[in-house]
Amino acid sequence: MANLRAIRMRIKSVESTRQITKSMKMVAAAKLRKTQLAFGRLRDFSEQSERMLCATASSGTGENPFLTRHETDARVCYVLIVGNRGLCGTYNHGLLRFFEALRDKEQRETLLYSVGRWGKDLIGPVDRHFEISDTPTAEEAAQLTEALKELYRSGGADEIVLVYQQFKSVLQQNPGTRTLLPLALPEGEGETQVIYEPDAAAVLDRLTELYLETAVRSALLEARTGEHAARMTAMTAAADNTEELIGELTLELNHARQAAITTEISEIVGGAAALRQEDQTRS
Repeated sequence: MANLRAIRMRIKSVESTRQITKSMKMVAAAKLRKTQLAFGRLRDFSEQSERMLCATASSGTGENPFLTRHETDARVCYVLIVGNRGLCGTYNHGLLRFFEALRDKEQRETLLYSVGRWGKDLIGPVDRHFEISDTPTAEEAAQLTEALKELYRSGGADEIVLVYQQFKSVLQQNPGTRTLLPLALPEGEGETQVIYEPDAAAVLDRLTELYLETAVRSALLEARTGEHAARMTAMTAAADNTEELIGELTLELNHARQAAITTEISEIVGGAAALRQEDQTRS
């Protein structure tokens, strides 16, 4: 009976875990749809803003500090975008291993900005930390963008690199980098005649600001899309594992119950036989 009670308690515990994993899967799926939709829309806008910036920059009219490399290249700032929480497979740990390998190869002085609530103890000391929601807003992206622009403009860093999980599909996210500053843009089409109002320099400055804001928010949304996808996949696998484990435990419970019944029957039969033998002896 003690064995049966232990198996029943374990089944109940696994069923509770199954409910939790299924709930987390549903929540992650809802967040994934919301974030993926926002990321898809912003990606198209980011591509258009980059095309406009390339055309304006290639015209040669106007200068911008974010399009100019510093004379020295002695310090790089890495912006590590991790998840807000765990339970998403290898999403965070894989990114952290990738970043550590990247930093070990770096010959320059490094600064580290972290984005996200996960792994503050694992990442180590950071120079500045930012927290963002599960679906990053324009205001959150603007706050991070302004800090990075000020860092580059003041000479605190000669290069700024975003490090995050790049979304390939629901089942695949690959860690990668994106150089944010200085801007390295492909050459635009210089044949188009454009009239700038009020002037080319003002338009270039505004397009640069717009491009940086969309680039940062696009990276944040892409990272969060990958996080939600990884968590949904991990919780799907966990829920499937609980189903399999419940089946195995139920089979074990049935075997234990059958063994207990067989033992009871054997005891009853043995007791009856002993009583008959005792009656025969007395008679």
